[in-house]
Amino acid sequence: MTEYVIIGDGISGSSAAETLREEDPESEITVITDEGEPLYNRILIKEHAKGKLPEAPISIHDEEWYDERDIELSLNTHVTGVDVDEKLVHTHEGDDVSYDRLLIATGGTPTQLPVDNSDADGIHHFWTFQDARGIREHAERSETGVVVGAGLLGIDFAAVCGAQGIEGKYLMRGNRWWRYALSEDGAEIIHEGLRSKNVEPVFDSGVDHFETDDDGHVTAAVDPNGDRYECDFAGVAIGLDFNTEYLQGTDIEEDGGIVVDEYMQTSLEDVYAAGDITRFYDVILGEQAQNGSWGSAKEQGRIAGVNMAAGDEAEAFQWVSSYSITHFDFPFLSFGHPTIGDEYAERKYSDTEWRRIAFKDGKIVGGVLIGDLSPQSKFKQLMREQRTVADQKEVLLEKSVDLDELAPTQ
Repeated sequence: MTEYVIIGDGISGSSAAETLREEDPESEITVITDEGEPLYNRILIKEHAKGKLPEAPISIHDEEWYDERDIELSLNTHVTGVDVDEKLVHTHEGDDVSYDRLLIATGGTPTQLPVDNSDADGIHHFWTFQDARGIREHAERSETGVVVGAGLLGIDFAAVCGAQGIEGKYLMRGNRWWRYALSEDGAEIIHEGLRSKNVEPVFDSGVDHFETDDDGHVTAAVDPNGDRYECDFAGVAIGLDFNTEYLQGTDIEEDGGIVVDEYMQTSLEDVYAAGDITRFYDVILGEQAQNGSWGSAKEQGRIAGVNMAAGDEAEAFQWVSSYSITHFDFPFLSFGHPTIGDEYAERKYSDTEWRRIAFKDGKIVGGVLIGDLSPQSKFKQLMREQRTVADQKEVLLEKSVDLDELAPTQ
């Protein structure tokens, strides 16, 4: 009987556990997580923090789900080390859990700003359900706020400020939001959306240090220019530190994440990884890549489960990810890898409709859609087909994209 151990009960770990049970009905499966509750929807916790959703719709699995599938779930359990020679997982309680095949799906921990008072009371990071509860409770009694981190997670904090009636300042280091993926035309649509929520973007800014009162609660953020922004609530989203400290002493290859191939296998036999923590081989790009989307993590978990059960390279991971934002009156969606292009095409269609496509070596590698998301499936199809289309930008920028108008690839 094969023993599988999964460290992490996010969507990738849970997806792997479900797949393993289907693929290997007689196996033993153990899921270890340091969180105090089973799988929940990380996409929806932002709506809870905004005060828009109660807790009930956010939970995905209860403990009975694991019992019904004969999966051992260990909550509130910290992994302290892995012995890859003896195939043992060590926990904080002194227990050793043996495995034949191991999946690492521990994701990351939000990066803390390396400035004075960044750990003050009232400064929040947004990753777990427990984080969302604390953010909601504090936001409901706050009047002024500061948001730091001009990316896809930072804007969730801005939305919390808007929904909770907080007068917010969004401090950005560059001249626009998500400057690596959006031009000024596209970013300005987001800026206006923020202003409509009473959150003011502040450019060429950031945080030099936070100020606190005598009780250690944040009172202001001071930027590198010396400008001071009063706040009794602050949200920081500047990236993730990956949870791999318990892998010290192993030969598992890391390079800004755990390196895996297209089968989710690490540099060690019988050790796999899935989700945010991976630096995976993207068969579409033909190179290593990273992606933090929910759909990608779920599919990586499934692929890992298939290959762990087979003990072989049974199925490769091939996925075009997408990430949507629903905080404004207009929709927003990014797909693929919109920040790695060597060539771009874009067009603004109205004050709330804009499109940008990123190409690399003539092929679509990602993009951003604002206002009209209908072309996404066609762009993703072109990505999967790896067609050279950068020389046909006008067709791709038509309001309604007709793939039949594209010239065949030579």
